[in-house]
Amino acid sequence: MSADDNGLLAEQIAYYRAGAAEYDRPYARYEELRRLLTLVDGLPVGGDVLELACGTGQWTALLAERAHSVTAVDMSDEVLAIARTRTPFSHVRFVQADVFEWRPSRSYDTVFFAFWLSHVPPARLPGFWDGIATMLAPGGRAVFVDDGPPMAAYEEGVEEGPVPTVLRRLDDGSSYRIVKVFHAADTLTADLTARGWTADVRLLGRNIVGVARPTTQ
Repeated sequence: MSADDNGLLAEQIAYYRAGAAEYDRPYARYEELRRLLTLVDGLPVGGDVLELACGTGQWTALLAERAHSVTAVDMSDEVLAIARTRTPFSHVRFVQADVFEWRPSRSYDTVFFAFWLSHVPPARLPGFWDGIATMLAPGGRAVFVDDGPPMAAYEEGVEEGPVPTVLRRLDDGSSYRIVKVFHAADTLTADLTARGWTADVRLLGRNIVGVARPTTQ
């Protein structure tokens, strides 16, 4: 992968580590985001669940209510510390690891990720989806939620290009440029289909919600 990708991803990790205490504010501020959390009950989430980039565990506790087990992975110890206090379930296991590099020793019925796909550089998407396919048990599904194109209007410093980015600021005045790809539902569905997946990706308000399964299963 390119040095530009590596540099941006390092800055992205630094942003989420430094901003762990501020991470949950949008959930408190925006009713639309809180309503999005209720989607879990209507999604095909169940069995043994792998959650990638779990953040502070906003979604982890909801997944745990529906799952036989949950393995929640994130790069940042800072956000995982918050997630652990929010999700005191014995069938939930937290793993600190680089989501791009980590590979589980087992497969899962559901691989879930919320607001993570938009942080994956476009050049890494083929490898990302190939990796997801290896993590799924036969009949398993990838289920995801993310920002749709309408959310670009609410970001600062949006820059297009081979690796789209936005600018994020923290309370201490520091600023970080992070990867942010606002996937259109129809384009993402077509891309996944071309990669050998069966996918249903829909725009819901300003967000996208998707369910996808490798056709080779």
